Amino acid sequence: MKYTSLAEAVRSICGQQRIITGKSPVFGGDINEAFRLTLDDGTSLFMKSNALGLLPAFEAEEAGLHAIEATGAIGTVRVLGTGTDSDGFSFLLQEFVAPGKKNRDYWERLGAELYAMHSAPVPAGKVGEKGSGFGFGADNFIGSRRQKNTWTDQWIPFFRDCRLRPQLKAAERWLDHRDRKLADSLLEHLDQYLIEPKAPSLIHGDLWAGNVMTGSDGRAWIIDPAAYYGHPEADLAMTELFGGFAPYFYDSYFACSKMEAGYQDRKDIYNLYHLLNHLNLFGVSYLSSVQRILRRYGRT
Repeated sequence: MKYTSLAEAVRSICGQQRIITGKSPVFGGDINEAFRLTLDDGTSLFMKSNALGLLPAFEAEEAGLHAIEATGAIGTVRVLGTGTDSDGFSFLLQEFVAPGKKNRDYWERLGAELYAMHSAPVPAGKVGEKGSGFGFGADNFIGSRRQKNTWTDQWIPFFRDCRLRPQLKAAERWLDHRDRKLADSLLEHLDQYLIEPKAPSLIHGDLWAGNVMTGSDGRAWIIDPAAYYGHPEADLAMTELFGGFAPYFYDSYFACSKMEAGYQDRKDIYNLYHLLNHLNLFGVSYLSSVQRILRRYGRT
């Protein structure tokens, strides 16, 4: 639900008499400010905020969170609403999940739950006009950059035109002539590396270690999605980027679904998207990683 002030949101969600009595920062994100809101009855809420113009990013995140929650397969923090406030900020409100310590089966359970989410039936009417396809109901955001989600009948053209091509275009200022030729070659020959899935799967879209938290129940909760219907390998690949998940996670996931031959090669191409995004967001420190992948898969 969309609200026209933070106070209105609190009253609607928690009761007409409720007011905010405390606000403390929660650290960890790069794009938004995050806070724990304490109400006069002791209730806690989690709020992310940013400039007014970034409300669409929160609305897109809300849609992704609802889609993940609807699978009933994996822990994700329930979203309560989005809105703007006259003090000059947009916000997203969620339930507050207190942090805790990992259960002994934390990683095994997360692997099985992610497989269940990837395998969940797609709700009727949620995937493209023809009932199948790759994309999402609207564009969303990967960090602060817009993520194109135009419905496409096949996965490889979707990943080429809605994922790699826009990021490569934005990264041209960082790439030399050779790199740009290699990028063009990779796009042209992408079908020689990637494979089509049997059907679209709902994926988190930004599933690195920082977007998984441990709740007070000891379970994993996935947060901050850039969700869309795609290939599960794109999620799995990113779990290996920026720190990676524990081996037990992969053992559990692939106990449910056999790893298809060639995944170890394909994962770098999937992660090229995220490395390009980081190059475009944060600059030259990501250039060598991008070049390594272009020079491995591109042709001169």
